[in-house]
Amino acid sequence: MSRQTLGYGLLLLLGLVAPALAYPILVMKVLCFALFACAFNLLTGFTGLLSFGHAAFLGTAGYVAGHAIKIWQFPPEWGLLLGTLAAAALGWLFGVLAIRRAGIYFAMITLALAQMMYFIFIQAPFTGAEDGLQGVPRGRLFGVLDLADDINLYYVVLAIFTLAFWLIHRTIHSPFGQVLKAIRENEARAISLGYDVAKYKLLAFVLSAALAGLAGATKMLVFRFATLTDAHWHTSGEVVLMTLLGGMGTVLGPMAGAAIIVTLQDQLADKVGSLVTVIMGLIFVVCVLVFRRGIVGEIGALYRKMAGTR
Repeated sequence: MSRQTLGYGLLLLLGLVAPALAYPILVMKVLCFALFACAFNLLTGFTGLLSFGHAAFLGTAGYVAGHAIKIWQFPPEWGLLLGTLAAAALGWLFGVLAIRRAGIYFAMITLALAQMMYFIFIQAPFTGAEDGLQGVPRGRLFGVLDLADDINLYYVVLAIFTLAFWLIHRTIHSPFGQVLKAIRENEARAISLGYDVAKYKLLAFVLSAALAGLAGATKMLVFRFATLTDAHWHTSGEVVLMTLLGGMGTVLGPMAGAAIIVTLQDQLADKVGSLVTVIMGLIFVVCVLVFRRGIVGEIGALYRKMAGTR
């Protein structure tokens, strides 16, 4: 058994016993944002496309899934599926428009499109505007498993995260993922080798948007509401912070970053109030100055250095 497989096995074991060690709702929130950060990292860390509008996919999926479950009375599995598909469709639209540009222009286009969606959500009647979409019933998964029970829901969320993480890991280490890394490192060379770079970028964007949407729909099911906060540009900034803090371009980095940020926000919100934002900013500055490769990236570099000196 390889060390990587053993490490993933230990993480899965920790996930299985987590409800006995911490508040299940908090752990589910961590898992949802960890999936969101992993989806963002697939696009930014492995493809080299910095998006400032990923909150649009998180928010869209939450609203669509919540509306489908509450108003159309769809079962939760169909709500999650519709939310994910809506985010994927929006990702395709964003991608078609954004991949025509690169660098800061790409980032600004995604931010502008996301802000456009934010103002649509403010005006749209099905979102509840500033009050949000509240009181969404969790229902029964496949008509059998009662999701009103937090423990039942936790293991469903853990299963969703595990499958999504496996898909991201498989994508990264597939030939498709190798092409994405080649585009990140040297796009001109990838073009010279005959790859349709625009197609690969668009596929990566849609996959990242779909997974971000799955995170948003799952988060809506956990908290039973969807609000404008999920679609706000602050949320896009938070996922950038999570990814940078954990380690952009690493597999486990976004998970670590999401766990740290969500836990800090939960612990500090009642103690320092609005100063949480200032603390998050300071963490970002320290991370950029001291941990250039993120926490997981620096640990990995130290491990490789120590292994090389033996």
